[in-house]
Amino acid sequence: QVQLVQSGGGLVQAGGSLRLSCAASGSIFNINRMGWYRQAPGKQRDMVATTTWGGNTNYADSVKGRFTISRDNAKNTEYLQITGLKPEDTAVYYCDALLYSGSRIWGQGTQVTVSS
Repeated sequence: QVQLVQSGGGLVQAGGSLRLSCAASGSIFNINRMGWYRQAPGKQRDMVATTTWGGNTNYADSVKGRFTISRDNAKNTEYLQITGLKPEDTAVYYCDALLYSGSRIWGQGTQVTVSS
């Protein structure tokens, strides 16, 4: 089994920066790729960014140039560096791990609130 534990998040003023972390443990060899999603109140959970073990990345158009996904394979941890925060970035952010089996594991979620 794979477990994901998130850290980071909080209340930030518009224009500020944050870094979210997601540490994976357990059967990490089962992980195909990892990513970040977010869910604003009353909205669906949307993909923010994904990354493979090889370093291939993919971003939602709305965050390109402001969000950077990265991973430290030695620590089995992925990060989401967020700059130029906007009020519309306010959401609960979830990391995920997509397994080779097709199963998806979610982190516990962390609130990011951007004040204007």
